[in-house]
Amino acid sequence: MNIALLADDGKKELMVQFCIAYCGILSDHNLCATNTTGKLVSEATGLPITLYLHDKQGAQQIGARIAYNEIDLVLCFCDPMNPDGFDNVNKLARLCDQYQIPMATNVATAEVLIQGLRRGDLDWRDIVNPKKK
Repeated sequence: MNIALLADDGKKELMVQFCIAYCGILSDHNLCATNTTGKLVSEATGLPITLYLHDKQGAQQIGARIAYNEIDLVLCFCDPMNPDGFDNVNKLARLCDQYQIPMATNVATAEVLIQGLRRGDLDWRDIVNPKKK
């Protein structure tokens, strides 16, 4: 599966810790992220991550991949104290709703989705988004 990682500045360390904790599960999937988040996660975990631009531009690039049905799961850790971040999150959430893509905006929901990914609960995405061989 193709998993997108995004995190507001105040939640980047939480994203890194989350990815360290679930490195074994994430290593079986293709990861992409906004630039700073991706670099931090990759340095901490050794996971290969496709990097997009920083901040809003990177979120727009990920949004475009969602619109082309190239993303299967979005983990976007939001800082509720950052009012500027909500615009990006709302746009991504609308796209995820439109294209039936699971999205977590906090660590609690992300853990549920990651455990579901581990169990195979999200395998239906392979039918919606078949991988080319």
